[in-house]
Amino acid sequence: MDILFVGGTGIISSACVSEALRAHHDVWTLTRAHSRLANQVGSRALIADASDEDQVRAALGGRHFDVVIQWTAYVPEQVAKDLRLYADAGHYVFISSASAYQKPPSHWLISEETPLANPFWQYARDKIACEEMLVTAHESTGFPVTIVRPSLTYGDSQIPVAIGSWEKPFTIVDRLRRGAPVLVPGDGTSLWTITHNSDLARGLIALLGQPGAIGEAFHITSDEVLTWNQIYRQLAAAVGVDADLLHVPSDAVVAAEPSMLGTLWGDKSNSAVFDNSKLRRHVPDFRARVPFAEGIAATVRWFDADPERQGIDHAANQLWDHLAHVYRDALRRSARR
Repeated sequence: MDILFVGGTGIISSACVSEALRAHHDVWTLTRAHSRLANQVGSRALIADASDEDQVRAALGGRHFDVVIQWTAYVPEQVAKDLRLYADAGHYVFISSASAYQKPPSHWLISEETPLANPFWQYARDKIACEEMLVTAHESTGFPVTIVRPSLTYGDSQIPVAIGSWEKPFTIVDRLRRGAPVLVPGDGTSLWTITHNSDLARGLIALLGQPGAIGEAFHITSDEVLTWNQIYRQLAAAVGVDADLLHVPSDAVVAAEPSMLGTLWGDKSNSAVFDNSKLRRHVPDFRARVPFAEGIAATVRWFDADPERQGIDHAANQLWDHLAHVYRDALRRSARR
């Protein structure tokens, strides 16, 4: 199949490009500048700003694609452009987010039938609005959409924690090695599902071109379920240290840094356990192969291999040190004398 990846030079999309190439598909990418992802597909790398419809149309040059996978649409206006640009695609895959599912969840097990509602995170609400526009287009015109909702997914270049630095992930490794306290939301017993990018890629690429997937939504996650305490301790084991875990209420974290309302109350403070049975009805042999302990060890080795990858988020460190000081002082004051 001819597959176009729109944007998405990130952790998940790059793994999906690699998986599509391994499956011997003809892969194209559309990015705003030359990138490592473009190097993988050679002359099939198209350069355009995805927000500029005329620029994209010129870059496409009238090409038809069996599959278009949209990684960079976050608001309905971007989806509306896609409905015009890719009206003749055989299959359009919209990458949404599992954060769109109801928060807090009314049932511990999340399926594709779980309602979509997130009062805490605008990002999730915008993804929901995008999904609604695409479902309407499918129902009214037959637009061949499939919605995919990744949950927290990582690879070599990202360390998935509840309270960390997305831009400079090595910050948490440095903190562990210095023996600094590591903040964990709540009591650390919330259940969470973390997925390696190679596992998500195998599930996604196997869905492409399937007639039964059109008009449907899927999440693609690991079946391994860990508490946040286990996640942090497995990370610490990969780093080679014991973790000094400090459990801090999510309310306190959000009070100190209001921008974390979405990522905590709208996501990681809640348990997230996923039922992948719908995916397996379409991809019967799908099984996540990479346990977190194995995947995170490879990630830490990747960061350790090159000092240039080891950037430190000093503002985040200051915030975490402040919260650790305040909360440990509060614990001391609360202790009975």
